Amino acid sequence: MSNEDITLAAGDAEVVVQPGSGGRIGGLRVGGVELLRQGDRFGCFPMVPWCGRIRDGRFRDGGTVRQMPLNSPPHAIHGTVRDGAWRVARNSADEAVITYDLVDPWPHTGRVTQVVALTPDALTLTMSVETYESSFPAQIGWHPWFNRNLGGEDARVAFDPAWQEERGDDHLPTGNRIDRRPGPWDDCFGMPGGVDVTLTWPGQLELKVTSPEEWVVVYDEQEAAVCVEPQTGPPNGLNTLPRLVTPLEPLEASTTWSWRRL
Repeated sequence: MSNEDITLAAGDAEVVVQPGSGGRIGGLRVGGVELLRQGDRFGCFPMVPWCGRIRDGRFRDGGTVRQMPLNSPPHAIHGTVRDGAWRVARNSADEAVITYDLVDPWPHTGRVTQVVALTPDALTLTMSVETYESSFPAQIGWHPWFNRNLGGEDARVAFDPAWQEERGDDHLPTGNRIDRRPGPWDDCFGMPGGVDVTLTWPGQLELKVTSPEEWVVVYDEQEAAVCVEPQTGPPNGLNTLPRLVTPLEPLEASTTWSWRRL
């Protein structure tokens, strides 16, 4: 199948899936209003096989130290799959399934599958990483860029994390857990009961980002957008909290964005 854009629709919601642009969600319109920042780097892109930054681009893989390209010097950031073209496995009016086979610079073979499912009041993204060969550490996450402003007041962000990962000068967690500090943030938070963050555009829309995972990065240092990024581990997690993908056990994660009009 071709990797042209796919448009899903349910009720007055419309989602654009872009297999050819890193498997990203290119747009989410509710009642004709675009919620995601537009542009080649924006929308919502998948972060696989790691999330956020890897310190110096290096991680331990069994007895081997691997080096990833430093695409955010001095670190490697946000994985490799957002840079490739995905394949369409199948799609219908309100659901698309797309896949990506891991290639260089990632040192292992594996397949990433993303399911994009739309209902009139929610979007659910589900991702898995599987391998039939050697096991490897990996992470799954999503990096949505929600428009800060939809034509009225700026979005407000509400969440109640159990802790904030203290951030070092190198932008990476130090390993210390602290109470949440005031924003603006480019920080990782722990929510052991599952990610639960509410974005409210007063008088317009409320959108909840939830996930069974317990890690979320909130990034709102840019004027145009607010990012709420559920992920399976913290930044630099390939080193500090690796999750193993094995032939018997894939790594799986999901996030749901649900909304209601105000």
